[in-house]
Amino acid sequence: MSKSNTHLLLLCLAVTLCICACQSKGADDNLSKPVAYPDIPFEQEVSIKYPFETPQEALKVSEDRNGVIQVLTREGLFRPHGGAFLYPGKLVKDRTYRALSDKKLRDMVLYQEQFVYLDSMAVLSNAWAGKLFDIHGVAGARIVSPSERFTFLVAGKELIHVIKANEIVWKINMPEKLLMVKYNPALKTYYLLSETAIFSLDEDDGLLTNLYSSINLTCFDFINGGQKIAVGTADGYFTYDLTTNKASTKNSQLPCPAITSIKNIDGSLWLGSDKGAFRVKKDGRFDYYFGDRWLVGQRVIDIAKAKNGQVLLLTDKGLSKLDFNTQTLYEKAMYFEDQVRNRHIRFGFNATLGNMEKGNVDTGMLKDSDNDGLWTAMYLAGQAFRYGVNGDAEALENCRESLDAMERLYTINPVEGFPSRSFNRSGYKEHLSDPERWQRSDHPEWDWKATTSSDEAIGHVFAFGVLAEVVKVPAIRNKAIQLLDALMQHVVDHDYYLVDYDGKPTLWGKWNPDYVNGFPPMVGDRKLNSSNIIAMLQTAYHFTKKEIYKEKAFELMEDHGYLQNLMVPMEDIGKATEDSDDWAEMLSQSWNHSDDEMYFLGYWGLYRYAFNDSLKTQYKTAIKDHWEAERPEKDGLWNIFTAMVSPDDFDQEEAIWYLKQYPMDLIDWTMVNSHRKDIVMLDTNFREQATAKVLPPDELRIRRHNANRFALDGGGEGKAEYSAGDIWLLPYWMGRYLGLISGSGEDIRPI
Repeated sequence: MSKSNTHLLLLCLAVTLCICACQSKGADDNLSKPVAYPDIPFEQEVSIKYPFETPQEALKVSEDRNGVIQVLTREGLFRPHGGAFLYPGKLVKDRTYRALSDKKLRDMVLYQEQFVYLDSMAVLSNAWAGKLFDIHGVAGARIVSPSERFTFLVAGKELIHVIKANEIVWKINMPEKLLMVKYNPALKTYYLLSETAIFSLDEDDGLLTNLYSSINLTCFDFINGGQKIAVGTADGYFTYDLTTNKASTKNSQLPCPAITSIKNIDGSLWLGSDKGAFRVKKDGRFDYYFGDRWLVGQRVIDIAKAKNGQVLLLTDKGLSKLDFNTQTLYEKAMYFEDQVRNRHIRFGFNATLGNMEKGNVDTGMLKDSDNDGLWTAMYLAGQAFRYGVNGDAEALENCRESLDAMERLYTINPVEGFPSRSFNRSGYKEHLSDPERWQRSDHPEWDWKATTSSDEAIGHVFAFGVLAEVVKVPAIRNKAIQLLDALMQHVVDHDYYLVDYDGKPTLWGKWNPDYVNGFPPMVGDRKLNSSNIIAMLQTAYHFTKKEIYKEKAFELMEDHGYLQNLMVPMEDIGKATEDSDDWAEMLSQSWNHSDDEMYFLGYWGLYRYAFNDSLKTQYKTAIKDHWEAERPEKDGLWNIFTAMVSPDDFDQEEAIWYLKQYPMDLIDWTMVNSHRKDIVMLDTNFREQATAKVLPPDELRIRRHNANRFALDGGGEGKAEYSAGDIWLLPYWMGRYLGLISGSGEDIRPI
């Protein structure tokens, strides 16, 4: 045979082997590759707050060309002091120009980006070498509006003067009290607003024309290059075309229709109201800024453009500066990585910072939780994915530290293979007041928390499986597998129960067939516990290869109907029948969002470590069915988990929306949305979905993945800061690991 024929034969053999290999691949390998989201910069806003130290009647806010911000009040000028994101400053008396503090300033405007003031005598400024000091001669002067060539309109109770260089150009009597006056350079005309009318006022001859009459008018600003005005009312806003003299239909379907201020800022319409401020988006919906996350106070008095794209929101309680920066998802991740390490690591656990003084993160206390193992497992898995993406040494060290904390949950108590909920130094009052949970360890310095639930168990198994699969460092991988084995051996040895120090099963750690199948098929715990225990046993078998775990899993599926249980469609889950016991009735009053978290954490082991392709196909059906039920919540983690089984259909856009829209401020502020008129409310339902569409995360209270994202109101008045470790970093790094989100250059390194 010639050399060329030999090469051809070898090539054909190689192609044949490749085809055979492809045909023998599992279900995972036949999945198409997802198209990764390109990590390009996006807008991310934060709020920097400046409260008044003492109550003030605020009037206006502006920033001049020098970046100086001034707030006008009845008591004079104030300016911001200090202030940074998460570290509020304060508004202090502006004593920069001592002589101004003696004047009773009535109004403040910008002209040529310089501050111009109005007092009872004159229009004046410190700019232009202080030469502007025009006597206006208007009794009760309260409004000043500049036009061109240093000409100013001054309005009082009944009189309007237009002045220039200390000369009265013309004057007229005003039939009703004005709220606002603005000059339109595009049309060379002043426009005036009262509570009942819109007027035009010719700048040359002072001709006053009533353009439009109504009631409860409050404010206006120019839009469309000065061809229209947007007009606020006590019940919505409308637009008025200055070229056709036609008004649009009023829009009252707003977050709060009681409009107090309107500003056109770089083409975006901003509206202030009795309850916060909102920006009109291109699609007609709104970005809503309300609650202590965004505002000092509630009622917006004035809105102003600041330098560098910032927006100033003045309320009755102080000033908020919205700072709009651009960043990539990776940059946001790095900020959150620092947040976790700086304020949320307790003995290696991923913990909440509690007992804070109204948002002051420097006053907080790291708190133990019933779910320390669960929140830490989610953070730990995220760090494992981070390491899997780019071999980050810090991520590896974070894995070591948190895995040590997880390991100690097992060794600090006397029960073999039983994970404690948490541990803490002994002597705390709460330990003494909760003797059922808090137990003394063999060491006099430490107590441990008992009554561990299934939430912790599935979280542990998820994290141990991810570590064993992703982190190829023997010490870490082996420890994860050892802990996984210890937990599952305990469960198998105790007939599918978590058995506590007292020899009794814990309240929630129950996967035994008598317990699980004691629920009617429509009660979610039957489906959930079946799904979780099969996932746990599969994960244990995959990494330990102990046949007992495989045997027990098939026994549960074939002899006790666990496969049938976990395949029950989500649309069949609901309230228990009338003949059910009280426990089943209690557990099925409404949808349990903690169950969603347990399901999806379990899906990692259920699908990836399936015993065979036939089961994997069935598991995929169950996971997709659950995801379809969850899609309205737009939870980024659920969408990213679903990409594991369905890379072509997992709502990638919504997953990225979740990651972008989650606020940088993770403080548990009280947020209220039930008053809003721009949302479609639904009737009471089993899933507790309050609205037709879920609101963005930055308009809601901070929530972990086990909470109902449709709950409109709630929060803790800024007394706690949540960790990004489980809320944000897990879905981000998991998305990176699964190839759903691209890197941004600086973090793409070989392992």
